[in-house]
Amino acid sequence: MLSELTTADRLLLDRISGTGEAMCAMTCDWSRVNTGSWNAKGLQDFVRHLEKRFSELPGSTEIIDAGGIELVSSQGQPVTHETGPVIRHTVRPDAPVQVVMTGHYDTVFPAESGFLDVTDIGDGKLNGPGLADMKGGLIVMTEALKAFESHPDAARLGYRIIITPDEEIGNPVSAPFLAETAQGAHVGMTYEPALETGGFAGERKGSGNFSLILKGLSAHAGRAHADGRSAVLAAAKFVVGLESLNGQREGVTFNTGKIDGGGPNNQVPDNAVVRFNVRVPDADATDWAQSQIDRLVNEMNQLDGITSHMHGGFYRPPKPFNAAQKRLFENVRDTGKALDLDLDWVSTGGVCEGNNIFAAGVPNIDTLGVRGGRIHSAEEFVVVDSFEERAALSALILSRLADGRMDAHQIHALMKETS
Repeated sequence: MLSELTTADRLLLDRISGTGEAMCAMTCDWSRVNTGSWNAKGLQDFVRHLEKRFSELPGSTEIIDAGGIELVSSQGQPVTHETGPVIRHTVRPDAPVQVVMTGHYDTVFPAESGFLDVTDIGDGKLNGPGLADMKGGLIVMTEALKAFESHPDAARLGYRIIITPDEEIGNPVSAPFLAETAQGAHVGMTYEPALETGGFAGERKGSGNFSLILKGLSAHAGRAHADGRSAVLAAAKFVVGLESLNGQREGVTFNTGKIDGGGPNNQVPDNAVVRFNVRVPDADATDWAQSQIDRLVNEMNQLDGITSHMHGGFYRPPKPFNAAQKRLFENVRDTGKALDLDLDWVSTGGVCEGNNIFAAGVPNIDTLGVRGGRIHSAEEFVVVDSFEERAALSALILSRLADGRMDAHQIHALMKETS
């Protein structure tokens, strides 16, 4: 039974017992190294911490230069931004059960944010950048693996860990490596923070990030206004059309995040960039949303003197709660009972690397990290006593995958069934 502890399980829990303080301390140290998604130096400096941590596991580590991030400037020009490497660690690639484990080492906080230290806010919680999202998750993952290596059936389970530098901005350089690493895996484990209650994210929407580049014709605003063609005016028309799509299809949202462009007040602006995000609940909704975007872009190109070009697209497909996901969640819930945990899951509009792993054909649990909250804000916190709890949960999941009580092959086979 998944909810019962074997002798091997108890030995795993003994190894994890008492490690919470050390895990928390290491997470705090990691938190003080700024790894904002755009802080290339901070990301590159942090790699040594991950290399050292992975050296405590068997297997081999790759440091992969994934290239720069391709962006669109405020003037609509292509630019490249340097980032950190992708780190991949592989253990027993020929074992009969294969698990892909993912996480990220970037945070949403730039070096100039001023949010750079850890504070005890009482009630068993610490406040700090990336404590929950997701440096604490990386520590929990690796601590569980360290303990699991003592399991009598460890040889039956292989794992591939991939840690990315760009999750918070949509994995623009690491997405192909996520898909590649997921190939051949039966289940996935991702270490985004759990809900404060310990619950999981279940069904997830898909997401797309877009930049529409508009070009017009510059002219003097006073002497020859009629000769100009305003890219900013075209951008405004596009945004009105885009935002009017909200409410037309259930579960689909369009959000204009920013408009760049223009110039001096006495000049008709000949450039503008509209940046927007779209969330979709399923594949049909994705197709509908794309068709509406294409229609609006075509309308822009019909305007006199205006040309447009779209950059970006749907980078994370939806992650529905299909038969495989349901079975995996039920197995994890029953495993949690062995730790007296009452685990549940909720649907969310948020996205993560679990979407990418699901798109690669692998069912996965993507909120196995520490308990915490207020992520993506200066109020981000981690619940201190969740380190041991979540490491223990992961160790027991690995134990059950290795000894067959959790049938990874059967769960994977259910991916062929519909939601």
